[in-house]
Amino acid sequence: MDPSLARRVLVASTEITSAALEDPENVLRLVVEAAAEIADADLGLAMLATEEDDGTLTVEASSGEPVVATLSPRSAAAKAARTGVPVMADDVTNDPRTAPYVPHALRGYGPFAVAPFGTSDRKIGALAVYRRRDKPPFTQETVDVLSAFAAQAGLAVVLAEGFTARQRVAVYEERERIARDLHDVIIQRLYGAGVQLSLLERRLGKKLDNSQRARINEAVDLVDETIAEVRATVRKLRNTDPADSADLLDSINAEVRTAGELLGFSPRLHVAGDLANVPRRHADDARAALREALSNVVRHSGATNVQIDVRRDEKHLLLRVADNGCGIPSGVTQRGLRHLAERAKSASGDFRVVSSPNGTTLTWSVPV
Repeated sequence: MDPSLARRVLVASTEITSAALEDPENVLRLVVEAAAEIADADLGLAMLATEEDDGTLTVEASSGEPVVATLSPRSAAAKAARTGVPVMADDVTNDPRTAPYVPHALRGYGPFAVAPFGTSDRKIGALAVYRRRDKPPFTQETVDVLSAFAAQAGLAVVLAEGFTARQRVAVYEERERIARDLHDVIIQRLYGAGVQLSLLERRLGKKLDNSQRARINEAVDLVDETIAEVRATVRKLRNTDPADSADLLDSINAEVRTAGELLGFSPRLHVAGDLANVPRRHADDARAALREALSNVVRHSGATNVQIDVRRDEKHLLLRVADNGCGIPSGVTQRGLRHLAERAKSASGDFRVVSSPNGTTLTWSVPV
């Protein structure tokens, strides 16, 4: 991919992720405008699945004049959404794959490309771009870039849905169910988005200028702040009984699965002792310690092996995360680690980090 084009995709993805957390109502509009700009297209459309879930798509946002259209389940856009395979045509009104299904509102266009829109477990619809008839067709590189952008933008839209849901939690009566969804779904998605942004920054390295890197870091910080806000909401929604275990083992397994998806391999997990009656405060602290440790592994370590040990005995709850990566780089903010140390100290516990070029071991323990 052309480095300048890659930077444009990264910057656009970062802005959309930030918008998903600040102004979720306008995310789709930003997505189609960015898609049209990246592809040098005259029109960008976001086509989303209908509530009937019958394969039909409707246009929900456009980069120019409003477009009102419904796409058949047999259309190229619907097939791309369903199969995950992008489609490109030199002339949307003449290509036999697309011509029978072009809505009247789009018959003034020629070159066409469409990519699946969403994430691996949340198919939203399709993201399409069009050029006027007198313009050259899209290249394969453009379609590849559009597909990469659609995947990143799809994640942002999923985040916007979660953010909007968080704003509405006060109107629901099923407080515990909502709290569980916020904790197990929304926080995981936010965490994954923050880590992916950090990984993109690291992969592009020197190709980014200082202002672009600063914008990415601001987006990551905003994700972290939103996670903290969601956690605070969860604590308010849930019963504050200190004897409640808050499903600590389930949370640990979820964190490990998420880290495995981002690392490309599964960390090894060993659990000893009964975690069913860990006091809520200690369970929350243990989750935070594990998430911070795994976040550092994913973002900075380059590790190929991660060992996680959780032990509960008659006196202590202990968590240890060890990796064989490059250690904690100099200059990396350690705000999260300092926060965990403060939590451990306030609970009369212990927190230690040993880091070297051969790996890092984080140990957190509290009396229970």
